[in-house]
Amino acid sequence: MANDRREELERLLRLQRDAFTASRPESMAMRKDRIKRAMALVKEHAEEFCKTMSADFGNRAMEQSMLTDVAATVGAGKHALKNMDKWAKADKRSVQFPLGLLGAKAEVRYEPKGVIGILSPWNFPLQLAFGPLMQVLAAGNRAMIKPSEFTERTSMLMAELVEEYFTPDEVAVVTGSPEVAAAFSSLPFDHLVFTGSTATGRRVMQAAAENLVPVTLELGGKSPVIMGRSADFAKAGERIALGKMMNAGQICLAPDYMYVPEDKQDEAVAGVVEGVTGMYPTLLNNDDYASIVSDNHFERLQGLVADARDKGAEVIEVNPGNEDFSNANQRKMPLSIIKNVHDDMKVMQEEIFGPLLPVKTYKAVDQAVDYVNEHDRPLGLYYFGDDKDEQERVLTRTISGGVTTNDVIFHVSMEDLPFGGVGPSGIGSYHAVEGFREFSHARAVYHQPKIDIAKLGGFKPPYGKATEKAAAQMMK
Repeated sequence: MANDRREELERLLRLQRDAFTASRPESMAMRKDRIKRAMALVKEHAEEFCKTMSADFGNRAMEQSMLTDVAATVGAGKHALKNMDKWAKADKRSVQFPLGLLGAKAEVRYEPKGVIGILSPWNFPLQLAFGPLMQVLAAGNRAMIKPSEFTERTSMLMAELVEEYFTPDEVAVVTGSPEVAAAFSSLPFDHLVFTGSTATGRRVMQAAAENLVPVTLELGGKSPVIMGRSADFAKAGERIALGKMMNAGQICLAPDYMYVPEDKQDEAVAGVVEGVTGMYPTLLNNDDYASIVSDNHFERLQGLVADARDKGAEVIEVNPGNEDFSNANQRKMPLSIIKNVHDDMKVMQEEIFGPLLPVKTYKAVDQAVDYVNEHDRPLGLYYFGDDKDEQERVLTRTISGGVTTNDVIFHVSMEDLPFGGVGPSGIGSYHAVEGFREFSHARAVYHQPKIDIAKLGGFKPPYGKATEKAAAQMMK
């Protein structure tokens, strides 16, 4: 990447930080005004965004984009506006006895950090750039956004509109290649948010570490579905099919594999097949079904199926309309349900991010629990069943970013729940009060009374009886 591009990024960061410093303390009214402008930008150009995202993907349903990108982003803004006054209030904290009696006070103030970088991905290009932005602004920060080069048209539209609704010292969008993203992640931000793959997340964290920049990493991993014997397999199958087929499975929280009772495997698979058939009677010319985002990603998914088949898996292609995909050039893929999988297959090693669904079987549910615990902590975990004791056993014996029971993905759409992973599936979280705190500095403030506390507490030399008494009192 040319040096002048690097200098441009550094200049933009300096501009925002100088404006941030000069405006301290900034009113809540100003923060709210920025959130309202961000919401107006999204709402007033909703249709244009949806058409642009569809063009970037090759095909993506306008209605899906309206729900997952436009409405979800506006929802994040509304939730922040409703709650930010409460979130921003200082917490009164207690002081050790007898300091309170002598007039000492303590509090924690939640203050803005400064300039926050947002590195957003291609799968929900609007929501995953502007969703965190709502909370970044609520916490009183400035923001620089680097959206994905894979959804180039959407990124360009975002850049144009942000310039129209914001001054560059408030919010700015930087477009460009992976080299620009690498330079962006190495800037000395006050905080950096990245959403994407675990592999790229490692590189982002390394780059941020050079400047000791705190990070929020929203990564992925292999989110399991554990189906109990008490599950309604028809209903569960439809819900799993919806979560797996939306955006053609290109969702960080999409169910990655199913773990089902050995004697119920056929019933579980049939439930998913029926679910797909009911929602997508055809796929190729069906606007409701998204295309795979790029040729490389499409070939990678085809490779995962071929690798599994070569290593002994049974592949069930769910093609309700018996369509011929071999000559289609729309990058559309039917759902492949993959049975008899094992860990030597790439489909069980990598996050899938597409319409492939491996199925594993267990004799006792603890086998599924042990399998999850032997692998990286997933971003999401899904349990289906009416057995509350078994549900609690699965939840209390596993660790994951979040959980939805008797459905998939829904926990992320609850604005009042934090969204984040654990370790390889992420660090930190946003949404809800946790997001506001993530982008705030919790500043400890202690107010000393007029009385000489150091002398009273025996902290002042020469040390003597008062010191001994104070230490003994503290250790009581």
